[in-house]
Amino acid sequence: MIRILIVDDAPLIRNSLVKSIERYGNSSIVSGTAANGVKALEWLEEYYADLCITDIKMPAMDGLVLIERIKERYPWMATLVISSYDEFEYAKKSMQLEALDYILKPIDPPLLESALGRAERKLLHDREAEAAQLLIRRLPESRVLLDRWVHHVQTGRVETMPVLIVDTLEALQEWTGARHDLLSALANHWTHAVLEELRKEKLKLTMEEGDDAGLGENELRRDSVRFYYRLCAVRRLEEGSHRLFEARAGGRDQHMGKLVDSIKRYIGEHYADKINLTELAQTVSLSKAYMCTLFKQETQMTIWNYIISERMRQARDLLMSDSLKIYEIANRVGYEDVDHFTQLFKKVFGLSPQDYRKRLEA
Repeated sequence: MIRILIVDDAPLIRNSLVKSIERYGNSSIVSGTAANGVKALEWLEEYYADLCITDIKMPAMDGLVLIERIKERYPWMATLVISSYDEFEYAKKSMQLEALDYILKPIDPPLLESALGRAERKLLHDREAEAAQLLIRRLPESRVLLDRWVHHVQTGRVETMPVLIVDTLEALQEWTGARHDLLSALANHWTHAVLEELRKEKLKLTMEEGDDAGLGENELRRDSVRFYYRLCAVRRLEEGSHRLFEARAGGRDQHMGKLVDSIKRYIGEHYADKINLTELAQTVSLSKAYMCTLFKQETQMTIWNYIISERMRQARDLLMSDSLKIYEIANRVGYEDVDHFTQLFKKVFGLSPQDYRKRLEA
């Protein structure tokens, strides 16, 4: 997810840019807008952004000075310039400040979309490259942790993976330091490193950057940045471990796999409800008994355990919200008894919801 700050002194231009970016439907979202450079820097003191799209001529502080300040304070951010001035010096100065593009007003929508796509690809590519270099430097000192992953995959120890994932997260966090935005890419590289260790198993799978839509708000407060990216990394590690377990199990029959995916999709949409297995079986045109047997064969877990796992995963994501109490999270995922919910959460993740939240925030 690429978060964008739009800076322009014309409200119509700001609104037009917001609508254009939303219409493209890429991995970018507009997190904030500002009328000039001063307002933009004030916003950046409270909120996080990956990309700033800015005009040049504005009151209080122009776009070129703003780009200089961003480079000083937020060096990971990228910038893109839009301007009414077709002047070589402005464009030259923008490029010297490493702005990714210089677009003239009135803005041509395809041109903006193309520039935005390049900016997204560069940001993601740079993160991937930095994370890869970080892994290469630090992997030799993490032999014990890597061996634990290999052992878990080889022996099918699904039940203790959540605790191992949290341990891995803490190691990766130590590597990245304040560069929280590298965590997700680094987690993805970690699963590739595990796959490389398992090369004798001849596993065939691809692991790509996941979708973190729904984690956090469009406006990501600075005091939540670390928590947000840690949660993204946990998702990446979970997804990677699931793919590794599945690949080692020998893959799935295509037809059976689609049926199981349909069951999982139904559970994903109704996890907060009181799920009736007979009704669930009817949605996939199977008998209840056969559905349960098939699901266990394909996933090595019962449907009820999967329902609990999905509820706990959703609860884990909700722990990102400081405003939600534990009992409120329990209610949102289908449990009225908070003590029962806490026991189930601890059984799945090895930690109580309170302790898990502390580990993510630590």
